[in-house]
Amino acid sequence: MTDAIGTAAGTVWEYLEQNGTASASKIGKETGLDSKVLHRAIGWLSKEGKLSFETKGRTELIGLK
Repeated sequence: MTDAIGTAAGTVWEYLEQNGTASASKIGKETGLDSKVLHRAIGWLSKEGKLSFETKGRTELIGLK
């Protein structure tokens, strides 16, 4: 499972690098990542201090620092 999360973290990183900030649901839809693995990958990148979070209205946007 750790390998899957690490791979997903790389996918999330690449997506954000190419597309800029996005919601978790948009990242999931456009990358095809399973919701549980996606959220674990976001947690991994967040723990490493690589993500920024911004709330616009009711939507939380995730971006790279």
